[in-house]
Amino acid sequence: MKVDGFLKAISLTLRIILLIAAAGAIINAEWMVLFVISIAVGLTFLPKLIESRYRIDIPEEFEILITVFVYASLFLGEVHSYYTVFWWWDIVLHGASGLALALTGFLILFMLYETKKIKASPRGIAFFSFCFALAVGALWEIAEFTVDATIGTSLKGYPMQPSLLDTMRDLIVDAVGALIVSVFGYFYLRGKKYLFNGMVKRFAKKNPRLFK
Repeated sequence: MKVDGFLKAISLTLRIILLIAAAGAIINAEWMVLFVISIAVGLTFLPKLIESRYRIDIPEEFEILITVFVYASLFLGEVHSYYTVFWWWDIVLHGASGLALALTGFLILFMLYETKKIKASPRGIAFFSFCFALAVGALWEIAEFTVDATIGTSLKGYPMQPSLLDTMRDLIVDAVGALIVSVFGYFYLRGKKYLFNGMVKRFAKKNPRLFK
């Protein structure tokens, strides 16, 4: 409980910072900044919407990871130009997202595997986790390009032409993060329970309905 409370405090703090920044954007008539911040605030509540819609209790680690990722990518990266100030900013974010997405894919298939709804080998589950992360990473790249082309943001960097290099670098970093989790997931299913044991147990305990 202490860990959950600490993570919730971090999430709340980041949301308050975003709301203060939104108020500042309104005062300074920075409507594009306000638009980006509004999207960021909305995305931080995505886990709660998923929990409410699908009756899934998402682990606190996932919720704070989503909030931090949105804060770092849209607020710090776009509004405060961290993408251009720090060349490694985008690489770190994509590496983290690759890890998180692969873990999400692993948990989905693990749940189906444990409830005997599918038959799959540890190798197959690991491969699905890898593909899931890479597929969502590709969709994110498409979304970044679309937003830049539509409203003139700099998610893909300036000028537009080097965006191909940026996209390939991001996908490679996504793949590396996904591969790490996939390998860990494979060994977890092969009996190395210490790798994901804490998170998997908490997820199963919070969602007994899914593991019937």
